[in-house]
Amino acid sequence: MILHELIDYETLRVIWWLLLGVLLIGFAATDGFDLGVGTLLPFVAKTDTERRVAINTIGPIWEGNQVWLIVGGAATFAAWPPLYAVSFSGFYLAMFAVLLALILRPVGFKYRSKRESARWRNNWDWALFIGGFVPSLIFGVAVGNVLQGVPFRFADDMRIFYEGSFFGLLNPYALLCGLLSVAMLVMHGASWLVLKAGGPVAERARNYGSIAALCVIVLFALGGLLLALGIDGYRITSPISPAGPSNPLLKTAEHGGSWLANYSTHPWLLIIPAFGFSGAALAFAAMRARREASTLLFSKLSIFGIISTVGVSMFPFILPSSLDPRSSLTVWDASSSHMTLFIMLVVSLIFLPIIFAYTAWVYKVLWGKVDEKSVTDKSGHAY
Repeated sequence: MILHELIDYETLRVIWWLLLGVLLIGFAATDGFDLGVGTLLPFVAKTDTERRVAINTIGPIWEGNQVWLIVGGAATFAAWPPLYAVSFSGFYLAMFAVLLALILRPVGFKYRSKRESARWRNNWDWALFIGGFVPSLIFGVAVGNVLQGVPFRFADDMRIFYEGSFFGLLNPYALLCGLLSVAMLVMHGASWLVLKAGGPVAERARNYGSIAALCVIVLFALGGLLLALGIDGYRITSPISPAGPSNPLLKTAEHGGSWLANYSTHPWLLIIPAFGFSGAALAFAAMRARREASTLLFSKLSIFGIISTVGVSMFPFILPSSLDPRSSLTVWDASSSHMTLFIMLVVSLIFLPIIFAYTAWVYKVLWGKVDEKSVTDKSGHAY
């Protein structure tokens, strides 16, 4: 027996669908609080010293956290080539805006302390705000558009045609999802500051984080209600082999199903959105009760529930097409080959535990609170 046949093709496709979700959740749960802190920076820190406190809570770890985004892009390229091709080309301008915003973050960290000028530092602090807010918003907008269907199609020779525009992405439902994403990551960033920062920064973060947690509950409920009543899903209308060839044009599909159908078929899946609501509610309660570690854990639970809700609602669809539903990408017809998925799985099983262990070690070494004394020199100036 050939080694890669130890796991059948159908199972490998599901495993890589799950791993894609793990990478997205991993990015939101780690680099998400970095983005949240950046978004909160102008509001939770009023003085230069306080801003330094907030920045120093994420300064040593943001680069490692951002690796999740890079690994997610690489995994999409290797495991789901059509998904990578359509999303990275169709959302090109949106991706470019995200990259520009993310580039501001390391530059801001590097240069804000190079001069004593208050105006200089204030400008870089707003650059750090942009580096947190813009990606948070655009990631949510992208998810909102995916749920509605993306305007692409495949020709018979598998050439991709994308007929959307950047401003077309900014429709009401997508913007609602964008606001949910911002609220979710602001809640997460506030949870991190409550845990890691001291003094007025932590207190303000607790207040803003409480508001963000309530916004998460309201926006998540509103998004689900609109999805149930006003936004049609997609459904496959022809037989499809879970172990068949990776060619989306071999099936037929239609726009008109419900994204909530999976919950009717498998009611136990309702626990997933319940995690989204309960995590945010518990994070709010923990903030008001002045808890620290539990607040961050509950925030992560909410992130897990919200992102997983999108995945289980759409399954087996990954990227539906609003132009030609037949071109929609699914778990069963958008993956790499059987052997490629198997080799990637073996590599992942070797290196992911190493990454987790190293990340845990880094957090242990850098544990402890950041306060005003730790970011000022003997003269009392922030550095």
